[in-house]
Amino acid sequence: MKKAICFLLISFGVAMMARAVDYRIEENIPYNQSDDSYARERCKLDVYYSPEFKNSPVVVWFHGGGLTGGEKFIPEQLKNDSLVVVAVNYRLLPKANIEDCIDDAARAVAWTFENIEKFGGSTDKIFLAGHSAGGYLLSMIGLQKEWLEKYGIDADSLAALVPYSGQVLTHFNVRQAKGISPLQPYIDEYAPMSHIRKDAPPYIIISGDREEELFGRYEENAYMWRMMKLVGHPYVELYELDGYNHGDMAEPAHHILKTHIHRIVN
Repeated sequence: MKKAICFLLISFGVAMMARAVDYRIEENIPYNQSDDSYARERCKLDVYYSPEFKNSPVVVWFHGGGLTGGEKFIPEQLKNDSLVVVAVNYRLLPKANIEDCIDDAARAVAWTFENIEKFGGSTDKIFLAGHSAGGYLLSMIGLQKEWLEKYGIDADSLAALVPYSGQVLTHFNVRQAKGISPLQPYIDEYAPMSHIRKDAPPYIIISGDREEELFGRYEENAYMWRMMKLVGHPYVELYELDGYNHGDMAEPAHHILKTHIHRIVN
């Protein structure tokens, strides 16, 4: 009898483990109602979620592409892991300007705060993450509070900022438009480094191998990390992924993101 009960319990446990969560994706949701045709074309997002979710952590994911290219996608490493994922398209240079790119990122995050509970996400657990240009954008709107304040959102209500190999100097394509070399350091109001503050959300900086990264990306992020520490930020981390270049560092970086999500929400 005891063996039969044990067998039934084990079978029940295996069945529960094997039960697939019903994940779904809703695509091409507009988040900018502008009359501008390019904004209507680009300002759309996808939401990956499950109807079973309630108060789940949310990752707003910004793709890379140097601010001149790229398309929204749900990273495979963020699927099937009890996360709501919002993948964002934004306007691109040179058809748009840098203010448009940053404003689109802010609008998409504001849309997330206003709508994500419909998809089982929690507004108390919204994490911003993105690779390269996406990392740059999330740092701008997470550190310079005016971008989100325009839409009634306090940047400090974000759970964390997690840039993957993001520029913290003025973005190299913005510098190029000014005739400045990508190898010449330049900091203006469009540099996340101009907006260092100790009361920002948790800031988890991830870089590829310093010898294989783009334009000294590790070193500029290491300086950003040090300055955040020196102003007294209580939760700033820096990771260097040995052996990974700028393009392929995103895949292992997702593990770091999920580790910090678990640490912050639990």
